[in-house]
Amino acid sequence: MSILDGILKNIGGAPDDVANLATKVGLDPALVEKAIATLGQTHQLDGDTVTLAAEKTGLPADALNQIVAAIGGEGSLSHFAAMLDRDGDGSPIDDIMGMAKGLFGKS
Repeated sequence: MSILDGILKNIGGAPDDVANLATKVGLDPALVEKAIATLGQTHQLDGDTVTLAAEKTGLPADALNQIVAAIGGEGSLSHFAAMLDRDGDGSPIDDIMGMAKGLFGKS
């Protein structure tokens, strides 16, 4: 189970895991994980969350809007950002990379 799966299970009304969410929006699970992480990061920036995430991921805004709706709206993105940004620097990306390194035994 990925970290994002655990977060999704705690959000009422959201799909239980990334694979189910990916099926629901018609995208590869790896793209959905990237999209959720990017949405969580761009939610904290000035500007439109979905537009910024579309620019960073190359995914269409329609697909990102579906993901946002499926996980409970933009309010849920704050939960993702807070849970993923372990060091509190405003960017969950470095924390996700650190978690991934830990999963693969790298330090």
